Amino acid sequence: MSATVQSIDTGPEEAVAPDALTDGFHLIIDALKLNDINTIYNVPGIPITDLGRYMQGAGMRVLSFRHEQHAGYAAAIAGFLTKKPGVCMTVSAPGFLNGLTALAHATTNCYPMILISGSSEREVVDLMQGDYEEMDQLAVAKPLCKAAYRVLHAEDIGIAVARAIRSAVSGRPGGVYLDLPAQLLSQTMEAEAGANSLVKVIDPAPRQLPAPDAVERALAVLKNAKRPVIILGKGAAYAQADDDIRALVEKSGIPYLPMSMAKGLLPDTHPLSAAPARSLALKESDVVMLIGARLNWLLSHGKGKTWGDAAKQFVQIDIEPREMDSNIKIAAPVVGDIGSCVSALLAGMGDDWPVPPSDWTDKIDTKKQSNMERMAPRLQNNNVPMDFHGALGVLRTIMAERPDTVLVNEGANTLDFTRSVINMYKPRKRLDVGTWGVMGIGMGQAIAAAVETGHPVLAVEGDSAFGFSGMEVETICRYDLPICVVVFNNGGIYRGSDVNPSGGSDAATTVFVKDARYDKMIEAFGGAGYYVTSPDELKQAVNEAIDSGKPSLINAVIDETAGTESGRIGNLNPQSVVSKK
Repeated sequence: MSATVQSIDTGPEEAVAPDALTDGFHLIIDALKLNDINTIYNVPGIPITDLGRYMQGAGMRVLSFRHEQHAGYAAAIAGFLTKKPGVCMTVSAPGFLNGLTALAHATTNCYPMILISGSSEREVVDLMQGDYEEMDQLAVAKPLCKAAYRVLHAEDIGIAVARAIRSAVSGRPGGVYLDLPAQLLSQTMEAEAGANSLVKVIDPAPRQLPAPDAVERALAVLKNAKRPVIILGKGAAYAQADDDIRALVEKSGIPYLPMSMAKGLLPDTHPLSAAPARSLALKESDVVMLIGARLNWLLSHGKGKTWGDAAKQFVQIDIEPREMDSNIKIAAPVVGDIGSCVSALLAGMGDDWPVPPSDWTDKIDTKKQSNMERMAPRLQNNNVPMDFHGALGVLRTIMAERPDTVLVNEGANTLDFTRSVINMYKPRKRLDVGTWGVMGIGMGQAIAAAVETGHPVLAVEGDSAFGFSGMEVETICRYDLPICVVVFNNGGIYRGSDVNPSGGSDAATTVFVKDARYDKMIEAFGGAGYYVTSPDELKQAVNEAIDSGKPSLINAVIDETAGTESGRIGNLNPQSVVSKK
């Protein structure tokens, strides 16, 4: 019979010709669009080149990167920002492996993401006959993501996309892999049957209400606390229960500590913020309530000298019951989605909730004031060459004046100092390396932040961290995104002053090319480059760059002796105890 291949508009007003055909390409597009997924981060190539073209032709936004890992980081953070799965699309084998790091990163950080990769044909892969980029990608992906699916027949595409979406966002969010063998894309079927095979996912992340007795238990522990503290994690930011979380903090009167990507849930200048007195709050607290935060290495596993000698009880809110007691005993586990749990706690507090004793809150306030006064002169210095504090003092003021700007941040010292110096005022405005401390997230996250929010982005990068994804400045320029990249250039990993211990001619293992001109990189692609050596020059350049709304990169020269080994986690570097003579 005479037939045509066409994309199916699944809206009720679209009539499908009885002899029309559709194919795998268009069924994938229609399945994604039906579920309001309209942005794809990808690197084109065999066998998904035409899929990207058809997606763009169908009105989807398809952003092509220079490396799959950065497309994956973009998709992962898009999931965090939107609560919908961010989608990364790659070619087979090597491209899939490049995207796999980002997929594992998304799973570890609980970001909803779908990695879609083309693959070689099953009959060739299973017999290991040496197909083009042959690899059993599904088997490789399974241990590193929340779920993995392979689609062999066009009529199963709708169900596969629906399962991927639901798996990515339900319960604890995470990464999902979707394997598309090349032959699937060109498979055809009747268009009407294809349209009927698509699935609009209903309530993909249903509320999970906490048990009433768990809420009562948690409130009893909090009510009896003498020195309570609340820790807000990035899960609290992801939940988008911002008003209720703020209400809970303010109604309880409990000082709070935001983890780095939870900064801005309440303004960092809020009177109940204990961030400038973090060490005291952790060591001397007697009750700690965790909201969307895990007692992993970032919180010293809830034990050791970070937490001091004071006896503690923990209240933990998390959607994953297996997270409870993962490191230490949790006295009051509250299992459910964060929005529902916080709402239930608020309702149970009543109108006469007792605020913490004043001797505890006064002690924190006194320590906060002392630490802030001690830090202030360091943030106001105008040293040339700059140190981290002088440079970040400028950026701190700029961010206070531009609270809608999204801050992306990575590095070692650059990450650690920025996290503690720059205040955030709105939720989900600070994006960084997350649970793994991955370097290289910078440009991918900056691109996704600009695309998904429509707001300007300030990416504050260590020169080492920038090196992982620096070529993506071409991507930033190609899509004309309002991203200002600041590279803190101290000429090396941690610092640029190390020397080769052998006395040989090779540079030390942590040292880069002296006086590197990162600003010239973006100029090569039509962006604006700036070279600055003082805080005053940095202030002028950043304001000009953000005001322009155009791609820009500022090479901020930092004293090469500034910086410490591994930032603030140098203790994780093993030290040799063997003396070599």
